[in-house]
Amino acid sequence: MQEGHILTVLQVTPELNAGGVERTTLEIAQAISRAGGLALVASAGGRLEPDLEATGGELVRLAAQSKNPLTILANALRIARIVKKRRVDIVHARSRAPAWSAWMGARLVGASFVTTFHGIYNARSPLKRAYNSIMAKGDVVIANSEFTREHILNHYDVDAGKVIAIPRGADLGVFDPARVTRGEVEAMREQWGVAPDDSRCVVIAPARLTRWKGQLVLIEAAKLIEQRRPGTLKVILAGDAQGRLSYPQEIQAAIRSAGLREVVAVVGHVDTMAVALAASDIAVFPVTEAEAFGRGAVEAQAMGVPVIASNLGGFTETVVEGETGLLVPPGIAIALAAAIERMVDMGEVERREMGARASARARQLYATSTLQSATLAVYRRLLDGAASKASTRGQGEAVL
Repeated sequence: MQEGHILTVLQVTPELNAGGVERTTLEIAQAISRAGGLALVASAGGRLEPDLEATGGELVRLAAQSKNPLTILANALRIARIVKKRRVDIVHARSRAPAWSAWMGARLVGASFVTTFHGIYNARSPLKRAYNSIMAKGDVVIANSEFTREHILNHYDVDAGKVIAIPRGADLGVFDPARVTRGEVEAMREQWGVAPDDSRCVVIAPARLTRWKGQLVLIEAAKLIEQRRPGTLKVILAGDAQGRLSYPQEIQAAIRSAGLREVVAVVGHVDTMAVALAASDIAVFPVTEAEAFGRGAVEAQAMGVPVIASNLGGFTETVVEGETGLLVPPGIAIALAAAIERMVDMGEVERREMGARASARARQLYATSTLQSATLAVYRRLLDGAASKASTRGQGEAVL
């Protein structure tokens, strides 16, 4: 990168609401701003717009969530104009539909193009595979875990040298047990109906309410435990329905049918997740499909909370069986119930020891600052390469 050059990056993401994609977008915007660069985000916007502004980033409002081919083409032309007007160096796409617009727009004006795989995309037809393939067209393709990187190399025609794994991180300034007060914990537990003298083990499942996150499996596991050991658990389902209606209704019906209305609480989106984790004894991630990374498990471990997760995807990297948590077969309620009972029977002291090991490992490997510095290094490498090519072209033109 040339000395004195202001790094300008346009990240393109569908919306700015809850989710790992949005949070990573904000974290990279913050890193760009702190490095003295200009952080632009093309998006339809959402409730995290004030958070973007707080990072020093700037929203460029764009219907980036649309999958309409005409809208995608119109977005591409607008992105090209933005890149030219704002002197954007790098266009960084974080989702498939906006990635098509971002790729076309970047190529029209010669900007570098980066993609990030935030998940594993299903491809049950040639058309879907073609649609997904845009994410492998980056000059650099970032995978959010080694699991995701292996998936990319196995399923896409891409040079392995272009694909790098940069694990997602947890904001260790926020997810720090020392920053949560006893009063905050007691207030959170009171909201959940857990009194100070309540001896039940509090199990939290922090995830949006969508079927593959496994809330129904957890409800079935809680039913099995309550049948054998009444009064053992208080289960908290903490997540946003994100406009879904049928699945949350199915969750409520399952709770009623299992007779667990006093055991399982659906509390919706939680703004202070660090406090919610500190108020919990165990964090559970019972996904039924592979999660590419699973930041929630890292955040829980950073807070010193032992984790139970499905033995799938990124959890196999972030959770160490028997050391920082437990891994269970996906979708099997009896296995999940056995793991929860095992952790309940450990007792508070042993759970705290496991949580302490989990926290130490999370802080060593999964800091947001590591994600940020690694991503900035990708940007700088691309800029240095572009400057070198421009210099070579200039020398050739001078000779001619």
